[in-house]
Amino acid sequence: MSTNENNIYEEIKNELIDNEINKRVKDYSKNKYELERYYNVGKLLNEAGKNYGEGVIKRYSNKLILDLGKKYSVRFLFDIKKLYVFLKVHPMGAQLTISHCRILFTIKNDNEIEYYINLCLYNNITKRQLQDLIKSKEYERLPESTKNKLKTQEANNVTDFIKDPIIIKTNEKECISEKVLQKSILEDIESFMQQLGSSFSFIGSEYKIKLGDTYNYIDLLLFNIEYNCYVVIELKVTELKKEHIGQIQVYMNYIDNNLKRITQEKTIGIIICKKDNKLYIEYSSDKRIYSATYLLV
Repeated sequence: MSTNENNIYEEIKNELIDNEINKRVKDYSKNKYELERYYNVGKLLNEAGKNYGEGVIKRYSNKLILDLGKKYSVRFLFDIKKLYVFLKVHPMGAQLTISHCRILFTIKNDNEIEYYINLCLYNNITKRQLQDLIKSKEYERLPESTKNKLKTQEANNVTDFIKDPIIIKTNEKECISEKVLQKSILEDIESFMQQLGSSFSFIGSEYKIKLGDTYNYIDLLLFNIEYNCYVVIELKVTELKKEHIGQIQVYMNYIDNNLKRITQEKTIGIIICKKDNKLYIEYSSDKRIYSATYLLV
């Protein structure tokens, strides 16, 4: 190694030694300190690669394994270099763990990465949950209008983050009824509400309301804390029909007239149907009604 190359190596080794010492003596801010150290090492590795070629990482790895232990493999050092490049483009990622960042390395779309970073920070998403979200193609299932709003940082509304299709786990995929669909959702209601977006709370299923002399039942009634409004959800195992819109409008008006407080926003309606038929949504003049399809898995 040349003198300059060896000097960079010593800087890298000292950063890594400081990090190992910090992990032993501090219980707080470990992640922040570790990311800072790895960011500095990644920067040094990036500079060394430009000056001495990518082979320098293998040389450094061989020396670090002798000096500090076998943890510092070539792959490990390349990951640290990736971390440096990643955080330069996505500085908010510095608030995540290294494990989270490594998962996000595989994504090529910068807007998608930013979406998952914000999701992790806002909802305290674990590494395993992040892997599951990416596997389910959560970002890809967002409406294009929502993706554009995220790019331009435009204000969102309660229906912007509803995934389409919504994924519902069930053992019965043939001739499923609305009751079975509802039961499948209720068995994992937390996952269902996360697919609608954030800040949803569960009010009830088969929510009983009285219209004239007869009782009707709302499939699911939720409340969104962020947008301060009730959300009526109707489940249909057919394509969307005009009468479905009329039905949910009646339910929304009931909630507005009987449950909604003066400080709350108007009720939102969501129809989850077997196959989205855009004609009917365009036919409806009530922009508070949103339709989404579902996928049984």
